[in-house]
Formats: sequence, structure tokens, C-alpha cells
Amino acid sequence: MPIWLRLRHETEEATASGIYGLIVGAAVLVASHAQTAWRTTIAVVVTLTIYWLAERYARIVAERIHEGHRPTWHTVRHQLTSGWEMVTASALPLLVLVSARLAGTSLETAELASLACTTVLLCAAGWWIGADGRLHPLERVVSTLTAGAFGAALILLKTLLH
Repeated sequence: MPIWLRLRHETEEATASGIYGLIVGAAVLVASHAQTAWRTTIAVVVTLTIYWLAERYARIVAERIHEGHRPTWHTVRHQLTSGWEMVTASALPLLVLVSARLAGTSLETAELASLACTTVLLCAAGWWIGADGRLHPLERVVSTLTAGAFGAALILLKTLLH
């Protein structure tokens, strides 16, 4: 399965980055005042890339502060080649946004479709991660609903703002 479609990744941090990327990407979509789907897509990708860079920078600086020395090249390289799930996780919702717009829907409808896709992905992540976490069925339902609540809150925000 392509990296941009997976919800579960090799490490805990990668999975968390993907979930965080979905939420931040959807939040940017909600707050964007772009006039086209392409501009909205660019806003989401650029914002997520800035978030990724900021997170990587913070980790490198934090290591220097806590370890008391410059990070090694290995550490810097590792930081700059990891965490991309934050950016790539939004590929499918953005594809839905652009596809819906190309299919003739209004920009607002396309944005809501993208947010619905994000919500479904968050629910799926909550369900699958609950399975990997060996949660009981009721706990998996709670995990699913909690993850999905982020998407639902953003859909509600979008409808109230626009």
C-alpha cells in the first residue's frame, strides 16, 4: 500500500505524525479562503510542510539543549528524512477535494467531501489502531469515535464559518 494511503506505519511516531497531519491538513482546509481547489491544496501542502520543518527543527534543537552538544549528522539526517507522514497523510483528502471540484461540484461541496474523507480516515485509524493496541471491542469503538470526533468538529466548524 502506498505511504500516502497507509494509516498505520512502522513506528509509533510515524503513525502519530500521520494522524496529526490529517487533522492539521483538515484545519487548514477549514480556515483557507482560497478561491480554487488548487490553491487550497497548495495552502494545505505548504502549511503541512512548514509544520513538518518546524517539528524537525524543534527536535534537533531540543536534542542540542538536552544532550549538551551538537547533534550528529546521523541525527540531523534522521530528522530530515522522517516524519513525512504528517504531509503525505493528507494526499487522499486532497485528491477528493480536487476530484470533486473537477467533477463539477462547488468548492464548498468539494471541501466538505474532503473533510468527510478525512473523518473516515480518522475513524479508520482509530479502529485499526485499536486493534493493534489490543483494545476490547468497546474500547475500539471509543477509539474510533474519538478519532472521528476531530474530523466531525472540523466539519462543524467549516459549516459554521462559511
